[in-house]
Amino acid sequence: MCYMKIIFQAVMLSLLAAVSVTAADKGTAAVPAGAKCPVCGMFVVKYPDWTATARFKDGSTSYYDGPKDMFSHYLDTARFTPGKRQADIVALTVKEYYAVAIIDARSAFYVTGSDVSGPMGSELIPFSTEKDATSFKLDHKGKRILRFNEITPQIIKSLN
Repeated sequence: MCYMKIIFQAVMLSLLAAVSVTAADKGTAAVPAGAKCPVCGMFVVKYPDWTATARFKDGSTSYYDGPKDMFSHYLDTARFTPGKRQADIVALTVKEYYAVAIIDARSAFYVTGSDVSGPMGSELIPFSTEKDATSFKLDHKGKRILRFNEITPQIIKSLN
């Protein structure tokens, strides 16, 4: 009987570990409850489907309520985090719109001008594939599909 209990516990722990790995892969990493967007000051945890992050060389992380604010910070890092530079950012993430999974912001495809709004209104809608971005653009009256290096302060300003 004791062996059955041990086996049951081992199976349950294995399942729990598998679910935890799957959750991390799906981008459900927890945003600290008190994390505020350095651009707009909103509490990020309220918008889990839109979160974006910037991780710095010193190990600190900035959290955003959407890709638009992440880009605002990235494009003018010193303004929003005095003492830090764009070169100090080692990783940027956004939430993929359909999968709601964390993806690398630098490899994403972004749709602008769609009828989908984020927490701060008009938003850059991120996708991991060009195919999904194109489909979304057609379905939601999007205007353009942009890559990371095509997003400029002027594009961000046009969304505000």
